[in-house]
Amino acid sequence: MDQLEQLYRTYRQDVYRYLCSLTHDAQAAEDLLSETFLKALQALAGYDGRASVRTWLFAIARHAWIDSLRRRRPTVSYDDLLTDYLAAGAAAPGDVQTDQDRRDLAARAKALLATRKPPAPEILHLRALGYTFAEIAARCGLSENGARTLDFRTRRWLREQLEKEGYGNE
Repeated sequence: MDQLEQLYRTYRQDVYRYLCSLTHDAQAAEDLLSETFLKALQALAGYDGRASVRTWLFAIARHAWIDSLRRRRPTVSYDDLLTDYLAAGAAAPGDVQTDQDRRDLAARAKALLATRKPPAPEILHLRALGYTFAEIAARCGLSENGARTLDFRTRRWLREQLEKEGYGNE
């Protein structure tokens, strides 16, 4: 662990700036920075020293960024709809029927979230507004991992409820 901590202290800013240059989004870069060092921890035993440590970390960061792009699909996810609705309050422009479908789905998602006990709806709302999990945890009186877990479970629950009601991810 000490070795990873030293790597983190030494290369954190460089990797973060690199990720910012890829994502153009400080929040996404912060999330990917965490993912990068988690993956580095998992791969540390396999590091063979052929490349510099900085290059090795940048490669891990780049792959984490590419993976994040692959996770995004060209279709609209429930998370995107929720983010659109909570952060901006409107669907993105496009086909009129698609916009109406998105608004209907977002409204139903909001109604379902209103049935959840606090702080679950607040965590999703704050996340949609771009708050980090650390900020959300401090605001809601939870641990950072607790905030992440509640966010994940609430999103999963919401997705399941919407699918039961016939709202599919097409």
